[in-house]
Amino acid sequence: MFSTFPSLRLPRRLQSLYGGIKRLPVNSSEALLSLYFSYCNLSPCTVDLDDRETTMHMLVPNHHRCDKPNLVLVHGYGGNSKWQFVLQVAQLSRDFNIYIPDLVFFGKSYSTSSERTDTFQAKCVCDGMKKLGVEKYSVYGISYGGFVVYRMAEMAEKTVEKVVVVNSAIVFTEDKKSEYLKKFGRNVVDVLVPEKPEEYRTLCRMSMYKFDVSKWIPDFFLRGFIAADGYKKEKIELVEYLLMEKPHLQFPVLTQETLIIWGEKDNIFPVDLAHELHRHLGPKSKLEILKDVGHAANMEAPYSLNKLVTMFVSTGYC
Repeated sequence: MFSTFPSLRLPRRLQSLYGGIKRLPVNSSEALLSLYFSYCNLSPCTVDLDDRETTMHMLVPNHHRCDKPNLVLVHGYGGNSKWQFVLQVAQLSRDFNIYIPDLVFFGKSYSTSSERTDTFQAKCVCDGMKKLGVEKYSVYGISYGGFVVYRMAEMAEKTVEKVVVVNSAIVFTEDKKSEYLKKFGRNVVDVLVPEKPEEYRTLCRMSMYKFDVSKWIPDFFLRGFIAADGYKKEKIELVEYLLMEKPHLQFPVLTQETLIIWGEKDNIFPVDLAHELHRHLGPKSKLEILKDVGHAANMEAPYSLNKLVTMFVSTGYC
C-alpha cells in the first residue's frame, strides 16, 4: 500500500517541474527587467492596505528628489507595470520621482476583497501613495489605467495635481458601448485575458499599428507568460465590470488640468472617443493626437509620449 505513494506523487512533481520550465523564460525576463528598473533608480516596495486585506506592489524611487515633481504611472491590461513602461521609465525617471504600482490582480498586487471596480483600484493606489507619505503627485494612466487615474483625480482632488490620460475610453455612453462591442467582432475577455498564444498575438496586432511585434515572439514564451498569470479569474471579472450596463454611472468633469493623448490609428478605442472626452472635460483639458500610432502608444511612440507628458506635468513646477 505505502509503495503506491511515490507513484501518486510523481505526476504532481512532474507537473510542477513542467510548470517551472514553462515559466522560466518569463521569469528570466522579469529578472532582467528588475535589474533595468533598478538602474533607473527604482526599487520594489510592498504596501499593505485595508487591514491587510489588500497588498499592493509598487516600484518607488531609491532617492526622492525634492526638486522633481512626483508622477504615478498606471498601466492597463497586457502584463504588469514593468512590461508596459519599460520603454518610458529611463527618460521619465530623469525628470520625475516615479511611482509605478501594479494594479490589484496584476503583477504581485492582490486583494481578498470582492470589489472589481476602477474606483476600488483608484482607492488602492491613492491609499498606497498615502502610506508612502507622498502628499502631492500627478498621474498618468494608459488604457484601463486611464479609468483608474480619472477616479483617483476625482476622489483625491487636493492630492492629484495634473492628469494624463492615454487611449482610454472613459466617457462611454451605453449606446456607444453597445455599438462598439458589435463592431469589435471578438470576445473582449478573450482578447484582454488571453488563454492561448494566438489570442495574445491578436491583442498585440490590435494594439500596434506600425508593426506586429508578436510574430517575433515564440509560442513557448507566450505560453509561459500566460502560465505566469495567477489571477485570470479576477482579471476577467474586472473586464466584465467595465462591460456591464451602468446607465446611471457618472464621470464628473475634473477640476485638474488634464492632458489627453491618443493614437490616431487606435483600433481598440477609436480616436473619436478622444474628442468626446475632450469635450466632456472642457477648457481645462488639452488633446494631443499621435499620428500613425495605435493603441499601444507606450510601445510605438514612447519618446513622443514622454515629451508630451514631461512638458505638461512640469509646466509651472518650481
